[in-house]
Amino acid sequence: MKAWTTRGDGIDRLLAAEVPVPAPGPTEVLVRISAVSLNYRDLLVVGGVDHWSPTRDVVPVSDGVGDVVAIGAQVTRWRPGDRVSAGYLPRWRSGRLTDDTYVSPVGGPVNRGMLAEYVLVEQDEAVRTAESLDDVHAATLPVAGVTAWHAVGRRSRVRPGETVLIHGTGGVALFAAQLTLALGATPIVTSSSDEKLGRLRALGVSRTINYRATADLAAEVLRTTGGEGVDHVVETVGGDNLNRSLEAVKVGGTISFIGLIAGRAANIDVYRFVTRNVTVHGIETGSLEMLEELAAFVDEHGITPVVDSVHPAERIQEALRHLERGGHFGKIVVTMPRA
Repeated sequence: MKAWTTRGDGIDRLLAAEVPVPAPGPTEVLVRISAVSLNYRDLLVVGGVDHWSPTRDVVPVSDGVGDVVAIGAQVTRWRPGDRVSAGYLPRWRSGRLTDDTYVSPVGGPVNRGMLAEYVLVEQDEAVRTAESLDDVHAATLPVAGVTAWHAVGRRSRVRPGETVLIHGTGGVALFAAQLTLALGATPIVTSSSDEKLGRLRALGVSRTINYRATADLAAEVLRTTGGEGVDHVVETVGGDNLNRSLEAVKVGGTISFIGLIAGRAANIDVYRFVTRNVTVHGIETGSLEMLEELAAFVDEHGITPVVDSVHPAERIQEALRHLERGGHFGKIVVTMPRA
């Protein structure tokens, strides 16, 4: 089989090698990968950035989907032919995230990833994916999809009739907008691109704001909500942008803090934080249970994740550079060759 490995030495050094197909251990399943979806974190692993840098050769890429083709002698949950994904944090099965479960994320720098034709997965770390999605779209759920579900479905518990401010049009933001609509709430999505805002409206998002063309984003949000502010914010930018979110959220609202695009530190107006009586949640992907919930929700509501482009595995470098350049709208997916 082919497997792509990296030691954090750059996109150009990410090359496929021919290696034996592994045999499943007693509690493992062998999954033939059909498609993987790229996340910004994959660039950090492949590029060897800070603590994302592998200390040995590792298979990168966190998102993926495939069919079970063989099982270990003690496997009871799966059978050949089942279509599954692996959870990003394989030990976080349910409940709260703890030090014990916040370990071994899929896709490097420690744990192996999905960028191979066959991957071994512990039976309890696999989740049945959404039946209504094809492989390309199902591959987008384990990281971006479950992060958005964690924010709007679990932490903020968005309800019909509420409003949700969503910053940007990245993978998590687009999922958050689609989930918000399906929950019967109103998303208000920001972008600097009128073209992307137009594509959002085609998805059913009626309230959009070009933040570069708007002198005061928070004031515009307040205007569109009758002066009250939004019930919830999905903060995908981070940094000082949190102040905009604090100005735009209503008293007693929630902010799901996800993004680090604007930096890992911020000068925050703590007075507004207190007087808004706001709850800020840090969002780290999601548990296996949340991934199961998301798959069921997607099936129930007929949600189709937004895919920007699809690339064959032999052009993985092209796909990663497309991600690196930015400007994409939706997830970038890489498909594996089929036997």
